Amino acid sequence: MKPELYHGHTRRPPFFEGWYYKLVSADESERWAIIPGIFRSRDPDREHCFVQVLNGSTGAAAYHRYPVDSFLASRDEFDVRVGPNRFTDRRVLLDIPDGDIPVSGEVSFGPLLPWPVRLASPGVMGPYTFIPRMECNHGVLSFDHPLEGTLRASGRQVVFTGGRGYMEKDWGASFPEAYIWMQSNHFPGGGSSFFGSIAVIPWLRGAFPGFIAGFHHDGNLHRFATYTRARTTDLQIHDHEVVWSMSDRTYELTVRAERAQAGLLLGPTREDMASRVGESMQAVLHVELRNRKDSTVIFAGAGRNAGLEVQGRLDALLALQTRNSEPDRT
Repeated sequence: MKPELYHGHTRRPPFFEGWYYKLVSADESERWAIIPGIFRSRDPDREHCFVQVLNGSTGAAAYHRYPVDSFLASRDEFDVRVGPNRFTDRRVLLDIPDGDIPVSGEVSFGPLLPWPVRLASPGVMGPYTFIPRMECNHGVLSFDHPLEGTLRASGRQVVFTGGRGYMEKDWGASFPEAYIWMQSNHFPGGGSSFFGSIAVIPWLRGAFPGFIAGFHHDGNLHRFATYTRARTTDLQIHDHEVVWSMSDRTYELTVRAERAQAGLLLGPTREDMASRVGESMQAVLHVELRNRKDSTVIFAGAGRNAGLEVQGRLDALLALQTRNSEPDRT
């Protein structure tokens, strides 16, 4: 019921857990991602905790590694420490004096806008939350929130006061074999946010293309997910864009993501933090939400400063999606 908390207190390796803080300045010239986490391995030499830093405006990235015993996490509240760095749902406090991107300072957050947690559907994973040993679990801790504070990164001041933030997390044994992830909370007029991910999900002796997506607009969260019986009706992956359409009985949501320069992060496999993950923070998401019953367009707009990852064996994902697609009879 508290997806933001650390889940690894009683988990055996292989296991990873990481939190993703997205920070965008008021003038949108600065886009940063701060990712604290831990990797647990059967090999003691590979166990460690870390803080990844991505300058989304330049693509520069740094992986700051710490001994595993410098990771501390509260059992009762979201309060995580990696060495001298501290991460909560109210602020990030960084003290990284060296490395490729030295960074220090504090950024605090205003009221968060989390994916709702309910008894039968605790968070973005819905009922899949209750399935043990899912390869990768996800949590959306805040679609959008205000920022206040300053970081000193690579010798210069980066002011985030008046900017916007986003917060999510992952935990499990490994990232999926293939996945697409996209997010933006910078749409025209403000107040709208989108998150979505589709991936190869191992299931019994096979796999299926599982997806979750949420568009928060005008005070409402429009959910599209495998567990809500929504369907992906179109998925195209091109060099310059990704097109993804999904629908349920009432709504149709289409996202066209313009791909952009990406920085390289490290992602978890079952053996190590070894997978190279290209993440852009300069993508653009063209989102259209339509009422299927009368074809009314509820929203159409372009989300700026978008996060976008298109990763892994995409041919396997597309093949599963093609096999899974059936004519819409709703």
